[in-house]
This record gives sequence, structure tokens and C-alpha cells, in this order.
Amino acid sequence: MVKQWHAEALKYEDDLLTDLKEMLAIKSVRDDDAATTDAPLGPGPKEALLKFEEFAKRDGFRVGNYKNLVAYAELGPEDAEETVAIIGHLDVMPEGDGWTKDPWTPVIEDGRLYARGSSDDKGPTFTAYYALKMIKDLGLKLNRKLVLVVGIDEESDWTGMDEFFAEYGEPTMGFSPDAEFPIINGEKGNVSIVTRFAGTQDGALKLVSFTAGQRPNMVPGVAKAVVETVDADALVAAMNNYLATESRVKGEADVVDNQVTVTFYGKQVHGAMPETGENAGTYLANFLQEQDFGGNAQGFLTFLGAQLHDDTVAAKIGAKTHDDLMHDLSMNVGIQRFVDGEDGFVNANFRYPQNTTAQEIEDHVAASLPAGFEATAKAEGHAQVPHYVPGDDPLVQTLLQVYRDQTGLPAAEQVIGGGTFGRLLKRGVAFGAMFEGVPDTMHQADEFYPVADLTRAMAIFGQAMYELANV
Repeated sequence: MVKQWHAEALKYEDDLLTDLKEMLAIKSVRDDDAATTDAPLGPGPKEALLKFEEFAKRDGFRVGNYKNLVAYAELGPEDAEETVAIIGHLDVMPEGDGWTKDPWTPVIEDGRLYARGSSDDKGPTFTAYYALKMIKDLGLKLNRKLVLVVGIDEESDWTGMDEFFAEYGEPTMGFSPDAEFPIINGEKGNVSIVTRFAGTQDGALKLVSFTAGQRPNMVPGVAKAVVETVDADALVAAMNNYLATESRVKGEADVVDNQVTVTFYGKQVHGAMPETGENAGTYLANFLQEQDFGGNAQGFLTFLGAQLHDDTVAAKIGAKTHDDLMHDLSMNVGIQRFVDGEDGFVNANFRYPQNTTAQEIEDHVAASLPAGFEATAKAEGHAQVPHYVPGDDPLVQTLLQVYRDQTGLPAAEQVIGGGTFGRLLKRGVAFGAMFEGVPDTMHQADEFYPVADLTRAMAIFGQAMYELANV
């Protein structure tokens, strides 16, 4: 039935695109300032969750909602002893900078569907939803229950997911369509180390403010500092000299009286792969730390611009490590803040292999800090220690074989630095939906997903769900 899966998927392409575009138009970014009891993560995520429920009820699934944080659609025998879960998410990252299109108006150009969330993770989640719908419409017999679960806080703290599964019961196995094919059966640990300090200073130059980054898991593409100085021309000249020798970032300065606003532009990418981006904030600090600041302003700039700059494996602070299964530790300096006279912070997000711990990483950061600075660990979302499902597990073997069946390509297990909802389950992996050779635009400007890959992935998901439900 290998070819039939794709033939069936093609019948749903128009309906899938219609529903997906409606979902992509919802700005489902977490907004704590607008949160209410009824919308605990803000109105956008709630709207997306209720829209999913609307579609699932329309299509005749058994539907549930957990505190407007998690929703699900079920198929198969209600009294089944075993359950296969597919876990996606409908929340998205802030749009960030550099878009050439409206991130909240889905558009298809040159076979690509552009919008925030098209590849992370609304596109893959709705592809999985339509695979479930295809199985339902075909009336296929299922021995296990299938449940598609959607959360609305994957990009931040995974709010509600542990509590939902504690109430629902842990599924037997499952996957998250929130990464790449052929499979991700290992995920590094994930922790953010937050360094805090008072905004003091006593140098010839005054750092009025410094801002870079929006989320721990995004490499900052733009950084801005406001500097008060008696010689604005000298600071601008120094900036131009720095940029003349540093081609990986661009910058500009705006002078108003005795204040200079310096803006640097790098390359925003997913924080799980910081080596593929250019951190505008650490570059800006690298430039400014050579100027005549003082107090904690100088400490902040030196820590950020020297010890954390241009070092995505954290070698300078002594945290670098590697193991044969999960490879290198990675570090993304995601959020950077300084305001004169106020408390400031640096949030460095680490993805780490099995041979270290969050506490060891925190100790390395703390040992590298200037006097008066403090570091504490903050688990981003679910307590994300390293997660691994062995390659010989029937779940892994079934999914790899389905991928081979549908694509004719070789497939093997792999480990990533990214964290997905797959790790919520003891026997949980990430499976799709990005194909090899497709540029990864997750968390980036002009995010897209190829339209043709929607039906390719839908066929793979359909066969995978069916086989896992009947193994």
C-alpha cells in the first residue's frame, strides 16, 4: 500500500492548505502580559487551540481540551490498552527581524508556503492531522488508539504538557512531527543559565542600555546599545574601524546630542544550531568592551563580548564537552539586557550531551563571572535531561522502514540539539517533517515549507500511524 498512501494524500492537498493557512494567520505567540485565567498564555495561543478543536469536531474526531493549554483528537478503539501519540504544537516564535513578507499572511511563492509557523510547527502538525483524517476516512482498522495532541507553549516552558499526560495517561509510544526526517531518536539536554547583575558603571562612557535577543532559543539577529559620550565622533569612528575588519556583521550609528545609538545586524537562526548564525549581541559587546566603560557595564560587556563571543561550544568558559552519541555541547547567548541603574541579565542556553549535567554547566558559568555577578540554572520548559530511545526499539525501526518505503532513501538514527515534545514519552522520538536538502528556516525570517512536501509527509505519517497502531 506504499504508493496508495501518497495517492490518497494528494486528494487532501487543497483542504489541508485551506485549513493550514487559516491557522498560520493566527499570531499564536505567547503573551504573558495579556494572559487571563481563560487564556493562560495569551489570546493568540488560545485562539489557535480553539481553531484546532473546531476543525477536529468538524471532522468527527473525539476531541478534548485541557485548561486551554492542550487539545487532542482521538481515533481508534476508546478501550484500547495501548495508545500511539503524535504530539505537535501550535505556538510560534515572535517574527523577529528581516522578513520580506508579512509573517502572518500566508503566501505561496515558487512552491513554498511562507509564514511564521509554516515549518515550526503548524505545517507539520496539520500534515499529521490530515494523515489522521485520511486514516479515519479510509475506515482502516486500528488495534491501538491514535491520539494527536497539540500544545501551545513548546517554544517556551511546555506549560501544561506534563500535567495533561499525568491526567490522560502516558501513551505507549509516539512521535513529534517537529524536526526532520528520517528520525530523531536522541535529543541533548537543555538548560538556560541566567546571569544577573546590577546596572552600575563609573567609566568615561556611559552605557545607557543594551538590548539583544527575544527568546533563549533564537540567535539574536539585531542588537542595539545606547551610549552617552562626550566624543560621539570618536565612538562612531571606532565602530567603523571595527566593522571594516569584521565582515560577519553589519552596523550603523545614530547620533543625537551626546548619545550614540549603535545597532549591529547579524544572522538570526534557531538556537539549537547557533554555529549557523551570527550573534549580533555578542559582536556588539565585543566592540564596546574595548571602549572606556566601568563598573558592571564593563563587566557585562567583557563577559558577553569576550568570554561568550564567537564560541558556540563554550570552550572559553570551560564547559566544552563531547560524547560519541550526542556529540558537542552547544551554547546560544539568546537574551542580553543592560539598563543603567537597573538589574540586567544574560540568558545563555545550552544543549548538552550525556557526559555532563546542568549543574556542571552552571558551575562553569559561575566561575567565569565578574565579581558581583550571579548565575542560576533555569530549565527551559520540560526538565530536559538528555533523551534517547535505542535504535533497535521497534518504534524506531518501524519509522525508519516507513521512511525507506515512502522515499526509497537510506535512513539511520540520529541525535540533535533541538528539543521536541517527543521527549515527553519514554518511547518518544521526533519524526519529520523537514526533508533532507530543504533549507531549515525555523525561527528565521521568511520561514517556509515546500507545498509538495506537505503531501509527501502526510503519506509518511499516514503509513507510520497505521503501522504503529497495528504492530
